[in-house]
Amino acid sequence: MALKKFYCLGILFMMFLVLSLPVYAQDTVKIGANLEMTGGVAAYGQMENEGVELIREIVGTEVLGKQVEYVVVDNKSDKVEAANAATRLIDKEKVIAIIGSATSGNMLAAGPICEERKVPQISATATNPLVTQGKKYSFRATFIDSYQAVAAAQFAYEDLQGKTVAILSDIAQDYCVALGNFFKDAYEKKGGKVLTVQNCKSGDQDFSAQLTTILNLNPDILYLPNYYTEIALICRQARDLGFEGKILGGDGSDAPELIAIGGDAVEGFYFTAHGDTQKALTEIGQKYFDAYRKKYNKEPGVFGALAADCYLIIMDAIKRANSFEPEKIAAAIEDTKDLEVTTGKVTIENGDAQKPVVVKQVEGGVVKLLGTVVVK
Repeated sequence: MALKKFYCLGILFMMFLVLSLPVYAQDTVKIGANLEMTGGVAAYGQMENEGVELIREIVGTEVLGKQVEYVVVDNKSDKVEAANAATRLIDKEKVIAIIGSATSGNMLAAGPICEERKVPQISATATNPLVTQGKKYSFRATFIDSYQAVAAAQFAYEDLQGKTVAILSDIAQDYCVALGNFFKDAYEKKGGKVLTVQNCKSGDQDFSAQLTTILNLNPDILYLPNYYTEIALICRQARDLGFEGKILGGDGSDAPELIAIGGDAVEGFYFTAHGDTQKALTEIGQKYFDAYRKKYNKEPGVFGALAADCYLIIMDAIKRANSFEPEKIAAAIEDTKDLEVTTGKVTIENGDAQKPVVVKQVEGGVVKLLGTVVVK
């Protein structure tokens, strides 16, 4: 009887050891995604999820002899939910890396958790400098707001010949506030004059009070450092009120919903963006764009392409680290140099990607590439 009891205890002990093994010692490892699948900016999360799903089909799901499982948690476009999603992915799902939230506010909410648990998160599109500032485990696959804002200010002042600007910014979003402030500083340094800075909040439907103030000042350019829904509605109301000046936005504009919501009111609208999906700069980029059109029967968006870049960056880091340990993967991500991804070549420095800024315009109901801005 004693021998049988000892045997049972041995079995239990062995089971405990197996269950206690790190996730990277098993046959399958997990990469998580903390995305805005529902909520105010659901279009971003859905596009990014499409991009990750597709690039996995193209390049495969095996690395260092193990299968990579992809686990998505919906943060509902909410900061608290983004923090909860990061906790769940790390503590429950045992992911070794996270493709982080699309927005800066949600990345910032998840950041402390990733720092404490020492698990890297990399965002496709979060551009606020604070996302990576002073952090070892937060990265991005695109440029930062301050750089984008300088490019936008240069384009507004030199290319659009705008000498005066009015800004209408969403104060409920960290990204919008930061981009607006950086643009204001850069534009004034160029010699332009910012006539007024008006505020709105995500979910607002009526912008007539702010726009009346703006129209009375008659600016050459209206700058909207916001997300696509508010931008589209503001454009509609600005045109209805008689504004005939040029309207410029940032990368938050880059979603099909901009045109779907804005219609004719966004015709001629300019915005800075992370890349172009028409002209591939790399072989993997061309494969991705061709496969996207074939699978989804629509034009690829840059948000999905940048999410695909995140997956490629993580997979490359695992290979170079020759490890599934999150800390080693994070160090390898920071050492990324001239990696060919779907949007071009990317180098990571202090958590930030070094990439060009492109300018697009809505023309004839479609978005067209105008060119790139070389910041002076």
